[in-house]
Order: sequence, then C-alpha cells, then structure tokens
Amino acid sequence: MGKLQGRKDIPLNNNGILQAEECREFLKTTHWNVIITSPLKRAKETAEIINNEIKSPIIEMVEFIERDYGDAEGMTVTERLTAFPNKNYPNQDDRRTLTKRVIDGIQKINQLYLGKKVLLVAHGGVINTILSQFSNGEIGSGKTKLINACISNIEFKEEVWKIKNYNQISHLSQYRNEGKV
Repeated sequence: MGKLQGRKDIPLNNNGILQAEECREFLKTTHWNVIITSPLKRAKETAEIINNEIKSPIIEMVEFIERDYGDAEGMTVTERLTAFPNKNYPNQDDRRTLTKRVIDGIQKINQLYLGKKVLLVAHGGVINTILSQFSNGEIGSGKTKLINACISNIEFKEEVWKIKNYNQISHLSQYRNEGKV
C-alpha cells in the first residue's frame, strides 16, 4: 500500500478540468472542514481546483488511490478489451485488498473528523467500493457505472454509514445540456 511506483499517474485532460471547475461551483456554497484526496494526479488536481473556492486543508491519503489494474493499467477501454477480452487483468489488485484498504481509509477519516464535513476526492473504483460496502452490494462495484465528476453523499449516522445519494450529475453542463438530468 502507498506505492505509486509503476502507476500511470495521468493528469486531468481539458474535459476533466472543466468537470472539476463545475464541481467547485456546485460545492463552494457548502462549508467543508477538510478535503481528503488520493495522491494520484487526477484526484489531486481535482481537489486543488475545487479548493480554489472552498479554501479548506487538503490531506492526501494513500488508502484512496485507484485500484491497480496491473497489466491493463493506463489502457483505453478498447485496448483493454482487445488485450483481455475476459476482463481478467494480470497483476491487478484483488477486490478484497482494495476493499480493506478503502474501508480502513473511511474508518480513519471517521476517527479523525467525526462530526465534520469531509469532501473526499477519489477514483471510480474507490467510490464504487464504498458504495458497494455501504449498500450491502446493492449498488457499487460491478453494478454501478459512475459518471466522471459525479457526486455521492454518505453520512455516518446512529453508528451506521448511510448513502444519501450517489452518481449525482446535475452540476455537470455536459449532462444538463443534453437533457440527461
């Protein structure tokens, strides 16, 4: 855990920057005590863009780096399907290890920031893992296709994690303009 060596640390493209800016506009009216981010470039850049308005401390946590897809890391969907039509990627992080790492991170956030408003900027595999764990597998990994820059809200209430909503995209102009919201 925590090893970023060998990972394809890809920066945000122009669309990703626009999506981060739209997240910033949507989130800026809410007070956030802290922003937690994956140390991988896309998440960090997104957190920094959002924080231009929010002005909260940014904390990197390795628990929220994206799942390592092994030999398929950095490939496009087409490249992956061509090279690995069965979707079995050699040297990929196993789901159990990913789940333990992510849930350990969520527990750490809960211990450090109990009762605080925390904004977590993470990757699709991480978010789907959280959604799967807190919905008892009803949504999330293998069931939910997350839209890039979507917003999901969870809360720790009465000693239980609850999903308030997930995969929210009304703040993204790409989907407002297409009438998909």
